[in-house]
Amino acid sequence: MTKPIILTGDRPTGKLHLGHYVGSLKNRVLLQNEGKYDMFVFLADQQALTDHAKEAEIIKESVGNVALDYLSVGLDPEKVTLFIQSQIPELAELTMYYMNLVSLARLERNPTVKSEIAQKGFGESLPTGFLVYPISQAADITAFKANYVPVGNDQKPMIEQTREIVRSFNHTYQTDVLVEPEGIYPENEAAGRLPGLDGNAKMSKSLGNGIYLSDDMDTVQKKVMSMYTDPNHIRVEDPGQIEGNMVFYYLDIFGQENDKADIAAMKEHYQKGGLGDVKTKRYLLEILERELAPIRERRLEYAQDMGQIFAILKEGSEKARQAAGATLADVKKAMGIHYF
Repeated sequence: MTKPIILTGDRPTGKLHLGHYVGSLKNRVLLQNEGKYDMFVFLADQQALTDHAKEAEIIKESVGNVALDYLSVGLDPEKVTLFIQSQIPELAELTMYYMNLVSLARLERNPTVKSEIAQKGFGESLPTGFLVYPISQAADITAFKANYVPVGNDQKPMIEQTREIVRSFNHTYQTDVLVEPEGIYPENEAAGRLPGLDGNAKMSKSLGNGIYLSDDMDTVQKKVMSMYTDPNHIRVEDPGQIEGNMVFYYLDIFGQENDKADIAAMKEHYQKGGLGDVKTKRYLLEILERELAPIRERRLEYAQDMGQIFAILKEGSEKARQAAGATLADVKKAMGIHYF
């Protein structure tokens, strides 16, 4: 019996952080270990180039770092196919065909694209590749006939755009070649978009407000001790607020079931007064280290042989290209452009 197919991935623009981990990586490992799916996990280097075209060296370096992060969190190349987007030229050809089915106005209405364009401040210098990357994403998803795509809630418009393209293609060419995917979204709304250590709505490299999976213990400690709490909680005896306090926000996300009673008691104590920020941060550090220490250890071990890392990616890319090639052949046949 054929297993349902999952496709997911990340833009390699730097090392991955805790936001990536709780938002997607942790769930990918769970899905992988269920054994119910065929999974393709890729490094979207072509998509990264849509707004980093003049920083290709950063993308190249990041491919290795993200692959290390994938393996260190527990993604297993024996169970999932790890590949690099740019090594699958069939994806670019599919993108070209899909571009003819989507209007410029529809792309400009995509809420995720609109938000990212405003955030990046492109103005008149908006790269065409960036505007059309939802079509490229549709090519990525449909090339592998993915049934499910695990993404953050902010990516719902992208999944919907892919579904529209599938329906348009299948209707235009009177076929059922393309599969309409469904998104898998984070059950924990808070974890779906982890805020930065400074309370900013997003953890990001550019803001310098993240904890990275590759950070050593001393670095994690320094970052946790600098976290935004309650600015009015000046003395230990003062009552403190837990709303908007990043320490308690992170405790709620990273605390396990057997931590909940301690976290609840700590919240109550903090709100009454008599509990200092340093103590709450030390407790959070213990919880984070429980999660990060084995990841860090595996990452250091894998990093000793980067040649092996790229051998894994090469093998995965060859396998992925076979799957994408089969879909492309079906697409061209449906369009009537298989001439020879």
